[in-house]
Amino acid sequence: MKLNLSPIAMAAAIALLTACGSGVKPDTASNTTPEITLDIPYQSFALDNGLEVILHEDHSDPIVAIATIVHVGSAREKAGRTGFAHFFEHMSFNNSENVPMGANRKMIPELGGTRNGGTWSDGTMYYEVVPKDAFEKLMWIDSDRFGYMINTVKEATLEREKQVVKNEKRQRVDNRAYGHTSHVIKKALYPTSHPYNWTVIGDLEDLQNATLDDVREFYDTYYTPANATLVIAGDIDVAETKASVERWFGEIKKGEGVADLEPMGVSLSKSKSFYHEDNFAKLPELRLTFPTVEEYHPDSYALDALGEVLSSGKQAPMFTTIVEDKKLSSSIAAYNRSEELTGTFTLRVRANAGVDLDDAMAALDESLAKFETEGVRETTLTKIKVRQETGFYSQVSSILNKAFQLGIYNEFAGDPEYYKQDIANIKAVTKEDVMRVYNQYIKNQPAIITSFVPKGQAELALENATVADVVEEQIVQGKEKQFTEDLNAEFAKTPSKHDRSEPPLSELPVMKSPVIWRDSLSNGMQLAGIEQNELPLVNFTLRIPGGQLLDQAGKGGTANLVAAMLSEGTANKTPAELEDAIGLLGSGINVSTSKTAITISGTTLRRNFEATVDLVTEMLTQPRFDAADFERVKTRTLESIKASYGNPNAVAQKVFMKKLYGDAHVAGRPTVGTLDSVESITLGDVKTWFKNNVTAQNSQFNFAGDVNAMAAKMALKSLNDSLSSHKVVLPVMPKTSNPEKPHVYFIDIPDAKQSALFVGKNIPDGKHKDINAIEIVNNRLGSGSSARLTQMLRITKGYTYGAYSYISAGDYDGAFIAATQVRSNVTLESLQILQDLIGNYAETFAATDLATTQNLLKKGNTRRFETLNQLLSTVNDVTRFDKSAQFLEQEQQELAGMTLDQAHTLIDKYINEQQMIYVIAGDAKTQLSRIKDLGYGEPIVLDKDGQLIE
Repeated sequence: MKLNLSPIAMAAAIALLTACGSGVKPDTASNTTPEITLDIPYQSFALDNGLEVILHEDHSDPIVAIATIVHVGSAREKAGRTGFAHFFEHMSFNNSENVPMGANRKMIPELGGTRNGGTWSDGTMYYEVVPKDAFEKLMWIDSDRFGYMINTVKEATLEREKQVVKNEKRQRVDNRAYGHTSHVIKKALYPTSHPYNWTVIGDLEDLQNATLDDVREFYDTYYTPANATLVIAGDIDVAETKASVERWFGEIKKGEGVADLEPMGVSLSKSKSFYHEDNFAKLPELRLTFPTVEEYHPDSYALDALGEVLSSGKQAPMFTTIVEDKKLSSSIAAYNRSEELTGTFTLRVRANAGVDLDDAMAALDESLAKFETEGVRETTLTKIKVRQETGFYSQVSSILNKAFQLGIYNEFAGDPEYYKQDIANIKAVTKEDVMRVYNQYIKNQPAIITSFVPKGQAELALENATVADVVEEQIVQGKEKQFTEDLNAEFAKTPSKHDRSEPPLSELPVMKSPVIWRDSLSNGMQLAGIEQNELPLVNFTLRIPGGQLLDQAGKGGTANLVAAMLSEGTANKTPAELEDAIGLLGSGINVSTSKTAITISGTTLRRNFEATVDLVTEMLTQPRFDAADFERVKTRTLESIKASYGNPNAVAQKVFMKKLYGDAHVAGRPTVGTLDSVESITLGDVKTWFKNNVTAQNSQFNFAGDVNAMAAKMALKSLNDSLSSHKVVLPVMPKTSNPEKPHVYFIDIPDAKQSALFVGKNIPDGKHKDINAIEIVNNRLGSGSSARLTQMLRITKGYTYGAYSYISAGDYDGAFIAATQVRSNVTLESLQILQDLIGNYAETFAATDLATTQNLLKKGNTRRFETLNQLLSTVNDVTRFDKSAQFLEQEQQELAGMTLDQAHTLIDKYINEQQMIYVIAGDAKTQLSRIKDLGYGEPIVLDKDGQLIE
């Protein structure tokens, strides 16, 4: 997995598998709030070979996390071998001397664990979380990967991983809007001699040219114990763990030392402007990138704050000028990214459709002039700091995140506890600091300027911009090299004084359902929660039934606009004032819409719980519904719909749901609406929808964290007294039916580098007696990296970066869905594999598959209730689907009692390939004519809205 982030952002980013901000620095703190006193206790020591080890003991859950941080990223690569650090990360997961081929990807999930890795400019991280009974097995796997893998690398494995990484690049870069932006900026900003001159994922030509000698050299140079930190956190005994570390990691060859790189700042003598006609972008985008400073530099903290001051919130100058006043954009951003060697500050304006970027640039300049005049609001700076406290507690809510914190700070700051200094540095930022760094690094300073515009709309680019040097890959049928891996290939084994064979499992505690308290309000609202006081936080959700289901015909997207407008102020607070009120509490409140509900979700410090609930009450009972705010929100929604047409996977998924459910079913229509339906919605429609449909009756308020039933009920007194409790009758949704034979649909995405594939059929709703059993039998087909879809399409064939199947179950008939994005020139071959694996699944599902599933799911329950988010999700599932208080015991009993015959019956009934539809979004010019060879006739060609093309 490639992560183009600074190392501290990596901690949260890898844990969530999502990108998040820049800098390792926690997000929030306040001079007006108590100091953060929570520590992460640890012990540290070093092995004779130089490996630094950090241990954190936490017995709250029967699980253990291991994070290995290696101080090598793309900055250590050679020109002509770009992308190698990330490529090597992929190679490390394949084979090692004492662990069977593919065990890392396959065995860890089957032990009930999770695993992955990530690479960024300055480092590479590997991480796993397993039930405590598998700890010694994980030590065996991890140590073998780190110290005993290089002799096993063979040519076929090298070629397979090249194809996987190239598929990842196509998915993340080549086949998505604005994907090439980072490449253009890096090439223009950094000289060829600078280690940041190339992207983390590198160039396709360099990847293809990688050799076995390159792999060996990279390993010998950088994968040495003294260049890494190992963190073990969780339900461990420190003395026993020290002995285990010495046994498994102590014999690894010491290797040569790796000198740290010194900061390498860059400067520009003048601005450089480039444009690119983007095949996938539907909206023009302007970016200005300024060189700044490396991480931990005193100015990096003020630059981080500057980004938020300029663009975050409804009083930020970029928002008020570009979005609100000029109405040129619905998406603006400013952020600093300080990395180990240097940093950048970015100003981004994703303009509305058809906007000339010269106008966007003029508006951006005007917003900066406004900032220079008005300066920094003290309230804004306070909000930035107060969120740090909530953010810090959230970051240490899981043992894996604790491991990330300790390990990355140790490797890149030289001290596992550097987070304390980081927090202090953030708290010390003043308004004067923010203005100083603005004047020093941004005002009148040269920048790299990029204009990415929709293909065929070059006139929208900045005047006098130069064409960017973007090389588009040509996907040629049959071009990729063929490979066949020898599972019995011989290799030299490194001598060891310890037995390095597979260790046994230890004893695993029996898991029980968490205790869920229940209560209700007199207005009909139901309450439920799990009390957990490990952290001074409360997470909550309020689910109001209805959602998109209650949208009127021709007005699809009304509920979505209602949800958006609830965050746009109250009768007593402007949008900016409401935002300030939430921010000064260090809380977060989000309102969203689904097919069948509007949900308000939030996170708050326990001491601010009541005040946060009061704000939710005010939002629900005294909405502002201002006309100007409505027009802005409506425009933002329309622009996001337009942008979605440039995402092949989103297009395929939307059309798949339309064909699976049909126009008459709410699940067959986009929750946000269509361009036509949203355009027709008025503020009056929104007010009427809100008045008619927002009610306490049948609503469910759920909690997880440091609050009990009595405290929650007391906090909700005002909501109980003021929220309407009128009855709302929900429409009865039509029952679905599956086709008698497979149907195949194709959507043209001209020049797509990948094809997005969706295959599936309808199944029962989330309350059906078989729904848990369907989840069970799907596991070996497509649930995770050890399942058949990934093992075949990625590991064996190298066609994709990932392939999965899953169960979508809600308040209406659900769906079995298999999905993947594959290299364009193997579209048919990938469809045939899906056809075979799904079609023959019952026949090939053996007793060993059932045993593996039973073991995997049982052990996976150890990781199920660790964080507040997981606990809240549990409460939501129990209340929404009327599960028993002993739901876990019942699920485990059903799992343990399932027979092979029952599994086959379930697969035949609910995962019957002959009742499925296939949807492909890809390049029609090269792939459409091939699809008929799937054997289901000529594919039906649709447009991007799922309408038949005559």
